[in-house]
Amino acid sequence: MKRKALMVSTIVILTGATVTLIWGHTASPTRSATPAAPRSNWAIAGPGRVEPNSEDIKLAAEISGKLKRIDVEEGDHVTRGQILAELENSDYRAQVESAAAQVQQKEAELRKVVNGARRAERLEALSSVQEAEAVMNHAQSEMARHQKLFAAGVISREEADAYAKEYAVAKAQYEEKVQAHTLIDEDARQEDRDIAAANLENAKAQLEQARALLAKTYIRSPIDGTLLRRFHRVGESVSNGATTPDPIFTIGDTHTLRVRVDVDETDVSKLALGQKAYVTADSYGDKRFWGHVVRIGQELGRKNVRTDEPTEHVDTKILETLVQLDDGADLPVGLRVDAFILSGADTANATTAKTR
Repeated sequence: MKRKALMVSTIVILTGATVTLIWGHTASPTRSATPAAPRSNWAIAGPGRVEPNSEDIKLAAEISGKLKRIDVEEGDHVTRGQILAELENSDYRAQVESAAAQVQQKEAELRKVVNGARRAERLEALSSVQEAEAVMNHAQSEMARHQKLFAAGVISREEADAYAKEYAVAKAQYEEKVQAHTLIDEDARQEDRDIAAANLENAKAQLEQARALLAKTYIRSPIDGTLLRRFHRVGESVSNGATTPDPIFTIGDTHTLRVRVDVDETDVSKLALGQKAYVTADSYGDKRFWGHVVRIGQELGRKNVRTDEPTEHVDTKILETLVQLDDGADLPVGLRVDAFILSGADTANATTAKTR
């Protein structure tokens, strides 16, 4: 009996204690496990990615071929117009040499047409005319003498006609020599000059085309910048397909860096050119890299940078905003960062914030 009474008392005590604990828990006010973060001085926050001031410029060959040499390595500083690589181009060089020879030939032909025959050729043609004239005069004299003999009945008509034919032949040869001398001695016709000049211009155009093709075998830098990436090695083939780009290098102007920030569509009304901003990156701890807004996009689009957070909304629209970092910011291109754009009131105090 005593054991039963003891068990009942224990149950009653435990039940009362449980009721008391539950009542006390429900009656106490709810508290957050994490204290609220203090209000910061930024108005807009968003993920971004570091890029060169010129953006990434991918260089590809304008013609397909095999890489003959590569003169630069990743990280090298390059200048505008500098040759970075060369394709195999022996066939293109041969085309240039052939076209150059054609130009020289057409130039000589034009000079010949414009200048006419040489003095020796002119004298030779004149001598031929004089010789033909002497032969013609002799034949004419013989023909006249034999015609008199025929009239006197000394010779036959056939003999007299033979000398007449010799004169006709000599006269024709004389006229031919005169025409040849005239052609050599006179200036070229305008039509002949125009044809020769046109042939020369056509040869020059073919030479320029051959040189242009040869120039395309050299890959040159379009800007002063840094070689960020190399995709091919010497001996590999490259193509210039429009549908499947095949870049050889990526370069960019890293003298000044900027960050392309994804600003959520709910914050676009807070943006303004010139706003102060700073970015942070996990690998740099609490260090801030300061800059300012230099460009605001005009059209909403999809996100460019993913935060890898499981709760991230990937279908949210964003507005691309460019923040140019101040000189001296040394960040690798492509680094993912967190960007913070200050509000108008806090922008005035940005200089003080940089010293913190």
